[in-house]
Amino acid sequence: MEYPCKTAVTQRQRQTTSVSDRLSLVSSMHFPMATREAFAAEFSRFIDQTDGVAHSEELFDLLSAFALNFDCPWIAYHSLSGGPAIMLNYPDEWQQRYFEMGYDRIDPIIKTSRKRANAFRWSEVYNDARTTEEERRVFDEAATCGLRSGISVPLHGSDASFAIMSFAKLGGREFQNRTITYLQLAALHFHLKVAKFADPIGFEEAPGLSSREKECILWTARGKSSREIGIILGITVNTVNFHIKNVLRKMDTSSRTVASIKAVNSGIIDL
Repeated sequence: MEYPCKTAVTQRQRQTTSVSDRLSLVSSMHFPMATREAFAAEFSRFIDQTDGVAHSEELFDLLSAFALNFDCPWIAYHSLSGGPAIMLNYPDEWQQRYFEMGYDRIDPIIKTSRKRANAFRWSEVYNDARTTEEERRVFDEAATCGLRSGISVPLHGSDASFAIMSFAKLGGREFQNRTITYLQLAALHFHLKVAKFADPIGFEEAPGLSSREKECILWTARGKSSREIGIILGITVNTVNFHIKNVLRKMDTSSRTVASIKAVNSGIIDL
């Protein structure tokens, strides 16, 4: 359910286990032989496929394919330190709703991930007595967009880096413990690989936008439609869409929501 917030987190995480140490810890867990062999084979295949991959987008696609083995069509990765990176394939309806409502400010997944070291089910957070009704509404609305069951993996590094990987599925059935273990393994591997890339998504130099492009993406970030932006700026809807299309191309994304967040995070626009 978690979707990236607009600002990077720089506060040092206390008493967190390094990513590499946790990867070793989780991989030492044992399951019944038949199940262990099946899951291990899929994970081994994923590891082999990622060898030699040099781009975050390709690695994200491989992780997405791996997650499908566990009936998870949707995943989201967000690095909240050292230059926010955003990669996700959540339904467009939920992306737009999340951003327009400013749910990053109350997202219980982000709040919980800052305090946890291991993967957790969203249902755990939903049923927690400390979770407010406002925070539960985020889960409820995500469910209406198809994200009915999920887990999130906090990724705390020894250098105070912090990221979150989430996996979601349509059905309401809970994730089994062994499924969580292997998804967490894959998330940790993904995170380590991305950290080594020379040009990961979200760390590249901010693209240059024209004044009109900045205006259009600014109002998009404020939740306005193309028609509304056209009225505000005194231009046609086709012109608005033309400029936003250019922004999406420069931001290397097909999502207005992701482009808006990238523009905010890189300082191109200020809400």
